[in-house]
Amino acid sequence: MGKRKRLAAESRKEEMKSTAIAKLNNCPTSPRKMRLVADSVRGKDVFQALNILKFSPQEASNRLEKLLLSAIANWEAKNEGARPEESDLIIREVKVDSARMLKRLQTAPQGRAHRIRKRSNHVTIIVDSVKN
Repeated sequence: MGKRKRLAAESRKEEMKSTAIAKLNNCPTSPRKMRLVADSVRGKDVFQALNILKFSPQEASNRLEKLLLSAIANWEAKNEGARPEESDLIIREVKVDSARMLKRLQTAPQGRAHRIRKRSNHVTIIVDSVKN
C-alpha cells in the first residue's frame, strides 16, 4: 500500500472512532411510514430522540427506539470508559431504504385478483459524538 493510500485509510479510521453504526434489516414496516418517524429524530441529541421515540404513537417508533439503543451500546463498546451522557452524542445519519416486497393476491369481484405488496425496509443509524 502506498503512503498516500495508507494516510487516507488512517484518517478515515480516526474519524470512525467517534461514530457507531446500527442496522435493522427486513423490518416489516413500509419505508414511507418508517421515514416519517426517522425524520422526526434525524440530527437530534440521542437522549432527546429517545424521549421522542418513547412517546410517539407510531408502531415504527418502537423499532427505531430499540435500534437507537443498539447504536448507543455499539458506541459504548467502541469508546470504553466514555459515557454517552457526557460526550454529547447526536444522530448524524438515519437512512431508510426499501427491502424486499412480499407479493400476495387478494380476491376481487368477478373472478379477478388484485396484487397486494407487503413492503419492508432496511434502517441504518449512525451515532456520532460532537467535538467541542
